[in-house]
Amino acid sequence: MLPAPKSKDDSEIQSADAGEHLLRRAENPTWAIYLESGCVALGVLQDGVMEHQFGVAQGPCWLEASCLVLGMPYAVDAVAESKVSFRRIPMAEFRSAFMGMPASAQAVLHDVASAHRQQTMLAISRLAKDADSRCAEWLLQHAQAGDQGVMTVQLQQRKRCVAAQLGIAPETLSRVLRHLRERNLISVSGRHVSLVDPQGLKSLAGV
Repeated sequence: MLPAPKSKDDSEIQSADAGEHLLRRAENPTWAIYLESGCVALGVLQDGVMEHQFGVAQGPCWLEASCLVLGMPYAVDAVAESKVSFRRIPMAEFRSAFMGMPASAQAVLHDVASAHRQQTMLAISRLAKDADSRCAEWLLQHAQAGDQGVMTVQLQQRKRCVAAQLGIAPETLSRVLRHLRERNLISVSGRHVSLVDPQGLKSLAGV
């Protein structure tokens, strides 16, 4: 578990009212936010409304600790559900404290953070994206540079395993791949999928 900030100087503590946005999805963290008290909703905002809520954070705790550990953009939006008090710690200070931990502790936290983020991104994909968008995102994530610089995906897993990762039926996966091929976004040869139009796939995936 990540330790709480050592300083307890009341002058460092800030507050926010219910409804205030504390974190924005896809933004890179410049501060590590430690929630002293109050409740924060975590999910995906659409047009200022929490369309998909995955859970809540109840202080005291770090907000989006997985992203802080991995140094990655925030995976979710965070909105105060009640009046909250919190402290903002510069990322450089947070990273310094993290790197000061024993290597074994760092490794455990990194693995836990990676697993947590993967599950969070999967939940977001299933709730906020249709099957075509999810498949496009999966292809982009698993693509590697092939011959002549073309990005390709080798389907080493059975289709039902890939479909299970996407939260769809194998028949739906086959239909989606056919649609993507018909739209000239991909080409398929056996177990090899070539990304003919990576930008089109990114647009479809919303990334």
